[in-house]
Amino acid sequence: MGYSMVFIVSSLLLVLQLSTVAAKGKAVPPPIMAPAPAPGPEYTNLTDLLSVAGPFHTFLNYLESTKVIETFQTQANNTEEGITLFVPKDSAFTSLKKPSLSNLTADQLKSLCLFHALPNYYSLADFKNLSDMSPINTFAGGNLYALNFTDDSGTVHLNSGWSRTKVSSAVRTTFPVAVYQVDKVLLPEAIFGTDLPPMPAPAPAPVKDIAPAADGPVADQAGRARAAASPDSSSPSASYRMVSWGILNHLVLAIAGGFLMFFL
Repeated sequence: MGYSMVFIVSSLLLVLQLSTVAAKGKAVPPPIMAPAPAPGPEYTNLTDLLSVAGPFHTFLNYLESTKVIETFQTQANNTEEGITLFVPKDSAFTSLKKPSLSNLTADQLKSLCLFHALPNYYSLADFKNLSDMSPINTFAGGNLYALNFTDDSGTVHLNSGWSRTKVSSAVRTTFPVAVYQVDKVLLPEAIFGTDLPPMPAPAPAPVKDIAPAADGPVADQAGRARAAASPDSSSPSASYRMVSWGILNHLVLAIAGGFLMFFL
């Protein structure tokens, strides 16, 4: 039995040794690595973006004072839908004489800021479809906070019911954030009502001078017609006859007076 155990152990050692020699003569394949995960979308800091672009300082100040910037930031980086912003330049607020934003309540000002964003990412090519789906609800919500879009040969026009403007440039169009510059502040009906501001009156057309020439026959006829229509007017010849008749009367009276003095 002792010899049997020695034989079994020797056989096992021989098998292990042969396996080691075979492994050395053959390359061992490397382990299969799992593919690296796809990089997620880059974090977008809207405050930094609006500070550099623009100038959008006035709009950014409103976003920060109402804390709407936090809502937009969460939508941009923590959702799959993304966000689309319409940002007025500083000059758009400067030219806004009436109505004045200084008279708005805190809630109205917050709704005004939310009105400048859509809770989805839209590229420039998407606005052609949005024009067929208008009105589109904004972040402010509700029908009175909806925007109408019109794509006119690639130029995107926006109508809020009170203000009309267009997209003048694309600041950023990389998913999940799209930022577009607009020429005017978007004013919602829910705050400012449905009465549109009056359109400027067109300039009056120049009046042509249709008076006839002074030496033309039409002018002579018009002059005679005016003279006939005015009862107080008299022609030069009539005045001359009246003066001559008065002098003749005085002359006759003077001669008659001389004869009377001669005979008396």
